[in-house]
Amino acid sequence: MSKKISFSAKPPSLQVQTTSPLNQGEIDAWVNNEKPPVEEPVKRFTFEVPLSLHKRIKMKCAAQDRQMAEVLRELLEKHFPVE
Repeated sequence: MSKKISFSAKPPSLQVQTTSPLNQGEIDAWVNNEKPPVEEPVKRFTFEVPLSLHKRIKMKCAAQDRQMAEVLRELLEKHFPVE
């Protein structure tokens, strides 16, 4: 008993998307011919906290499936509102 095996040309490789996909807000802005909002530059904070506090923050954020930076930014915005 013999089997025939045939080989064909290699399939074309998939194109890699070089830009990030648009979100719904960007699509709506484009459809409505609106200019996208200009993102504000960011600055990095580096500060020390006790290990126990860091663990509590990290555990609470993990339980809520949120990033620590996101939660801390929200807390800072609440404490220092735009006047």
